[in-house]
Amino acid sequence: MQWGMQMKTLTLRRLRPELARAIERKAHEVGTSLSGAVLALLEQATGLSKKRKASHHDLDRFFGAWSAEEARAFDRSLSRQRRIDRELWT
Repeated sequence: MQWGMQMKTLTLRRLRPELARAIERKAHEVGTSLSGAVLALLEQATGLSKKRKASHHDLDRFFGAWSAEEARAFDRSLSRQRRIDRELWT
């Protein structure tokens, strides 16, 4: 790594309680660690944040909704649909 390109470590002290709570809320909303939330907020505040693809959460309520047997049955159903009919493609 080039000089000056090392990752730095920073310790924050004397955070006001409301700031700490705001960071905790942000971390929870985004699903990241406190450190990840602080990094994202700092990048955003300094204009260094990378453009990210839109994050969609409209199907989140369905995650974990099926039992293991329901998931296996669905996978079996899909496997039959994924078979390629070679005659159609030659």
